[in-house]
Amino acid sequence: MHSYVVEYLNENEFRKKERSLKKYNMLAYKKLIFDCVPELRNGNFIGVVVSRNSKDGIIKYEFKLPTDHMFSKVHGDIILHYTVYENQKLVMLDTISPEEILSEGHQKELTTYKGVMVSKSHAERDMFKINLLNSMNKGGFLNSKSLIIIGVILLFVILLIIFLL
Repeated sequence: MHSYVVEYLNENEFRKKERSLKKYNMLAYKKLIFDCVPELRNGNFIGVVVSRNSKDGIIKYEFKLPTDHMFSKVHGDIILHYTVYENQKLVMLDTISPEEILSEGHQKELTTYKGVMVSKSHAERDMFKINLLNSMNKGGFLNSKSLIIIGVILLFVILLIIFLL
């Protein structure tokens, strides 16, 4: 195991997103602080390699942090972006995405709608997505069981018409 130094590309901006993550998504925050950062310090690089520069020993990673399914569908996955400089034994924490909602969460108190945080600037869009996802999950008109039943009934009606002709 190699010991790496963890630094920030822009510490102020990263810390703002980190505090917003702590406030609105504790599961992702705990994974970041207690699992991810210690692993990075030990040289265990987790996540997906996005780009690699073998000549300079620079590797960019993305690591998906755990989050609620509904949050992920409305705002996107929470992803830690970081860069490893192998020659300098340095890990540079770049940012956490989705940046827009996390930055907004730091600036203003965000409200929640049906358990999902809603952006102040795009509140109607976010609420529409939440309502749409909830109606799909409850099995409204698009419920596969109801479609199968309707299809079977239509099939019998068509067969009956053909038989009578």
